[in-house]
Amino acid sequence: MSLNSTASAERVHIGFFGMRNAGKSSLVNAVTGQQIALVSDVKGTTTDPVKKAMELLPLGPVVIIDTPGLDDEGELGVMRVKTAKRVINYTDIAVLVVDAEAGLSSLDKELIEIFKAKEIPFLTVYNKCDIKMLDGEICVSAKTGEGIAELKELIAKKAQRPENQKRVVGDLIDKNDLIVLVTPIDESAPKGRIILPQQQTIRDILDSGAIAVVTKDTELAETLSSLGKKPKMVITDSQAFGRVSKIVPQDITLTSFSILFVRYKGDLNFAARGAAMLDKLKNGDKILISEGCTHHRQCGDIGTVKLPALIKKHTGGADIKIDFTSGGEFPEDVSGYALIIHCGGCMLNEREMSYRTRSAKDAGVPMTNYGVAIAHMNGILKRSLAPFPDALKELE
Repeated sequence: MSLNSTASAERVHIGFFGMRNAGKSSLVNAVTGQQIALVSDVKGTTTDPVKKAMELLPLGPVVIIDTPGLDDEGELGVMRVKTAKRVINYTDIAVLVVDAEAGLSSLDKELIEIFKAKEIPFLTVYNKCDIKMLDGEICVSAKTGEGIAELKELIAKKAQRPENQKRVVGDLIDKNDLIVLVTPIDESAPKGRIILPQQQTIRDILDSGAIAVVTKDTELAETLSSLGKKPKMVITDSQAFGRVSKIVPQDITLTSFSILFVRYKGDLNFAARGAAMLDKLKNGDKILISEGCTHHRQCGDIGTVKLPALIKKHTGGADIKIDFTSGGEFPEDVSGYALIIHCGGCMLNEREMSYRTRSAKDAGVPMTNYGVAIAHMNGILKRSLAPFPDALKELE
């Protein structure tokens, strides 16, 4: 991915929902001006969510999602409906498509209540009718194109929100500060590229007018000794926390990409508090290790190999059962877990991370983060949270 590209996780996610044959797929194609979704008169043509990252004027970079009909039938139909409803958890703007002739169904009304409960901005779009706009509703024709331009404008208005002031690291640094980024290159590192959180952190440093120096952990000591001035901060891949903390002087701030991203997209204070559960795990406890990406797992994978090994060592070999999820997978019920350990969420949007965090809170299950957990098990959590006073208080 280019540093100039907008990552899908940073784009506005627009989900199209409704009954079978309401015209969701036709409307998606009309709004995007592309043949993104398969269109047919046969009910249930859309069997899985279809996603497309694109530029949608006048809004900008978005992800368009076409979903299966909520009235799908049969055993497979039930699974498709479940999948469609899962999309709601990462939808920033919902478009409810209704067949104008059939009108609102009970399932449509149920969906509206879900949007309201989850505080998701939504539009009700009556398809296959003459143009007419009401408060929060619009009549369009995907077939003739009537009302499509107006619908785009309404979607853009729904997306308008106070400018996001969140920064990955920019609010912690000043112009001309020197920031050293440590990116280990091992068997689990992707060939020929820098992973997304590292890209986004570098870009935020550059946008702040600061100076980014990138090095491997094996060259860190030499890098630090060759610099003309003391770095303001060292940011490391969490996997190298133990090694890096021994090299970086105590008077230099040290944290990790993963910790920065749980602050950026999740709840750092909750993650800091959840780390204490690592000291309480006992035989028979069950934990969930979840990550947002679906990369091919290598022999030294952090989620399925390195973290479990660290946990086993930290608990003195306790018999802990570990479940793993990746990508869009996340249990609907997490109440059976003693702890959830989640990645930084660079491939998930903020709404999805918020949903997962809320699921843990509602179930009373502690939840922490890869970077926070690894720092805790290496005995350097207080040091790694030093730039974040509120999170640091959670350790008291």
